[in-house]
Amino acid sequence: MPRSKGDHEARRRDVSEAVWQVLAARGFTSLTLRAVAAELGATTGLLTHYFPTKRALIEYALDLLEQRTVSRPRRHSGEGLAAFRDALLDILPLTPVAADSNRIWVSSWDAALSDADLSTDYARKYAAGRDRLTERVAAAQELGELPSGNPAHVAAGAQAFVLGLVVQALFDPAAFPPQRQVELLDDYLARLTAPH
Repeated sequence: MPRSKGDHEARRRDVSEAVWQVLAARGFTSLTLRAVAAELGATTGLLTHYFPTKRALIEYALDLLEQRTVSRPRRHSGEGLAAFRDALLDILPLTPVAADSNRIWVSSWDAALSDADLSTDYARKYAAGRDRLTERVAAAQELGELPSGNPAHVAAGAQAFVLGLVVQALFDPAAFPPQRQVELLDDYLARLTAPH
């Protein structure tokens, strides 16, 4: 008897969850058909129906990571500087779910740096993130909450700061617990708002 479309979609969801579990538990470099099959309790033969090559599995994992990142709940405590702060807080590994997501992103950088197409895609994603931050910086400047200047320059600096903080928090969570991450971010923002 042929499988229904619902069976196929349910299996895809199961495969997605298995890919995510492997990524969260072991990092991007451990993502293999064998590891996903073991997590799923299936054979690698079944998985080749979904991912005929390792590259197809990697591309799928990156798409899954981006989907989960985009669909994550976001803070919204206000406009201007508050919205800029919210966007930066949303990047930090302040919860176990955010820590898993960031761990996967960071562990995927090696794969992206060694593949020209993936590297180009990552550059596009980070540029889009800077563009979103730039809009928030410009709004804060219009409200007089940030000094005038090039909002894209401020956004690039903030993105670099927060990504560096992500890496520090992942490598040394005891030294960079959520409260300290927030304090460091607020100190950074206080320096941005201080008169020059």
